[in-house]
Amino acid sequence: MGMKSLIAATAAFAALAMNGPAVHAAGDAVQLEKQEWSFSGLFGTFDRAAAQRGLQVYREVCATCHSLDYIAFRNLADLGYSEAEVKAIAAEYEVVDGPNDEGEMFTRAGTPSDRFVAPFPNEQAARAGNGGAYPPDLSLIVEARAGFEDYIYGVLTGYGEAPEGVQIAEGMHYNKVFPGHQIAMGQPLYEDGVTYADGTKASVEQMSKDVTTFLTWAAEPNMEERKRTGVAVILFLIVASGLFYASKRKIWANVH
Repeated sequence: MGMKSLIAATAAFAALAMNGPAVHAAGDAVQLEKQEWSFSGLFGTFDRAAAQRGLQVYREVCATCHSLDYIAFRNLADLGYSEAEVKAIAAEYEVVDGPNDEGEMFTRAGTPSDRFVAPFPNEQAARAGNGGAYPPDLSLIVEARAGFEDYIYGVLTGYGEAPEGVQIAEGMHYNKVFPGHQIAMGQPLYEDGVTYADGTKASVEQMSKDVTTFLTWAAEPNMEERKRTGVAVILFLIVASGLFYASKRKIWANVH
């Protein structure tokens, strides 16, 4: 293998390892529309403003049904929130703690070390409040679905009237992206469903993009660090490959 081929193969392998393979779920009737994401690619990073707007969408819309069990309030500092802002956000939640000295549980204001509070105390309560459906935790939802962020965005923007001749079961909703095109969750996002603090127009597409960005960060908050490490590894391998190739040429130069 020549030097250029070796370098190209090294870079391609590293990029594949860092970004994951392209997803093509067998038998899917829907071709997901590829979206532009700031965090895509070898040098991609999270759009902090979009992620903060996405947190707002999660808190005001998604959190009424969906938990975010694996994210602590202190993690929000990675999105650009100050220590005071993180404390203020955490304090808006009531956390069950204890037992106290009398052996009883009690509630207190949240602190940065607490995790986001789930909307329901257990699965049974969640099902009872959602017509029998169990809203999944959203901490890892982006990586748990084929299509990743494009799928989440597609589902959020995929609601509409069912085509003529398509029968929708009682209690279900038509969605052009969801497998089978019937989903228990009703459309969660509507035009101007939230009022963004930064003045951004809250269209369904904008809110979907923002909350998907936030959930992608939640699923992999160390993505940027991993990419930086990957770039360093690529550079090391390129240099090492060059030294190896040069040594090979020198050692075998007179052996013919």
